Amino acid sequence: MDIHDLVLQKALEARDGARALLKATTAQKNRALLKMAEAIVKNSDILKKENSKDIDFARDKGLSSALIDRLTLTDKRTTEMAEGLRDVAALPDPVGEITGMRQRPNGMTVGKMRVPIGVIGIIYESRPNVTADATGLCLKAGNAVLLRGGSEAINSNLAIVNILREVASSEGLHEGAITFIDTPDREAVMEMIKLEGMVDLIIPRGGEGLIRTVTENSRIPVLKHYKGICHVFVDRDADLGMAEVL
Repeated sequence: MDIHDLVLQKALEARDGARALLKATTAQKNRALLKMAEAIVKNSDILKKENSKDIDFARDKGLSSALIDRLTLTDKRTTEMAEGLRDVAALPDPVGEITGMRQRPNGMTVGKMRVPIGVIGIIYESRPNVTADATGLCLKAGNAVLLRGGSEAINSNLAIVNILREVASSEGLHEGAITFIDTPDREAVMEMIKLEGMVDLIIPRGGEGLIRTVTENSRIPVLKHYKGICHVFVDRDADLGMAEVL
């Protein structure tokens, strides 16, 4: 199967997942998220084993120590992934929320209702925890997620996805709601961002080069950031030592 057909097949699976997810209740989504958190912790040894393959590959490839650090799944990071899923489960369900109700001169009352977007494509680098974070947020909002992680983390990402999909299925959710493009070929990104009408939103998460490439070539709306530089302003009367620690 060539890259175009592979990506198309994954997108079709995600589209089916998005349609099925429209029927999911808040309780069902929350229960699935909590079970996913439990499964991540329970299978931490498996995750670390798969992660070690990626770390060995990264070292053999001569990748930087900073990138290898971002790639590494420690016990702390695995626990944080689970905690993140629990935090999302505790959030109010945005689906169906009605705001801005007002009465028109003709007596009709109108407002806005929040509904799922559909299929959200997430393109990201290095950090395997993004796989769980993105899945949790999309699932809670009733969206299917189409994941394309960096090639350097493919074993870790695939292991996480398999755990999350297994839980989703056991909780009566369509597995397509969590779909992973399991190829290291970079051309998969270019094929993914051409799927106008099948993928509803693209969110690139990574370096400036990735963001620009996706933005300049995507036929799909993109939710983006660029350099990701953060600034902190400290008042002249503040305790500078305390500010630096915080």
